Amino acid sequence: MIAYERAIVRYPRAATNAVNDVTFVAPRGAVTAVVGPNGSGKSTLVRALLRLTPLSGGRITVDGTPLAQLDRRTMAQRVAVVAQRETLVFSMPVWEYVALGRHPHEGPWSAAPARTDAAIASALERAGIAALADRGTHELSGGEWQRARIARALAQGGSAFVLDEPTTFLDIAHEMSMFELFARLARDGLAVLLVSHQLNLVARFADTIVLLNHGRVAAAGAPADVMRASVLEDVYEWPLLITRDPAVGAPALLPLRNRSPHSPPTST
Repeated sequence: MIAYERAIVRYPRAATNAVNDVTFVAPRGAVTAVVGPNGSGKSTLVRALLRLTPLSGGRITVDGTPLAQLDRRTMAQRVAVVAQRETLVFSMPVWEYVALGRHPHEGPWSAAPARTDAAIASALERAGIAALADRGTHELSGGEWQRARIARALAQGGSAFVLDEPTTFLDIAHEMSMFELFARLARDGLAVLLVSHQLNLVARFADTIVLLNHGRVAAAGAPADVMRASVLEDVYEWPLLITRDPAVGAPALLPLRNRSPHSPPTST
């Protein structure tokens, strides 16, 4: 379980808090999705969990233990994270990159595990990149690279899985397969904390949605409670229509054309 308790983050020289008094829990056995406009504080929550950005107030706990009491190795054994950005300086075989996820569980002088390691093979298969195992990481497309990063987190294991915009660059089929995978991880008992702009997919797969706006929690709860036009229009500042997904009955968002007086005329 990952819990944010009145978390506050303010970047140096910023006039306001990037995250302001945010409280929510991402429990085991569920998908918890954090959504909101650009700049609302979503990625800052992940950076705070990784201790890349210090908290100005409040705290974060993992399975009840304050983050400050967990050394980095223990943290890596418990929580696998796919951050929004990552760039490799040198290319390496995909299987070797995925094997990096096993390092928190190995001794400090251990060599990279053999390619046949069960955790690595399983991670490659689950991420749908087993056929790319021998390819260099610099030879991957954007979508393939994203799936390699997810595979590394799968190989890392732990009780929690944190993903910041994990389906960037993925086509429809791979995007859906990844969300199906995240749901399976939750059913297997993991805490899945997901940051995403894909509101319709989040509404399909998440158990809880936390909606941020200007660093604060604007709404939180089941998808049907958060995915309401009266709530989302205020946050995204755009006219919206909420319908029902005909396949699964989940709320579905439909952005409307902006018919404000300042909109350009539509030709007929």
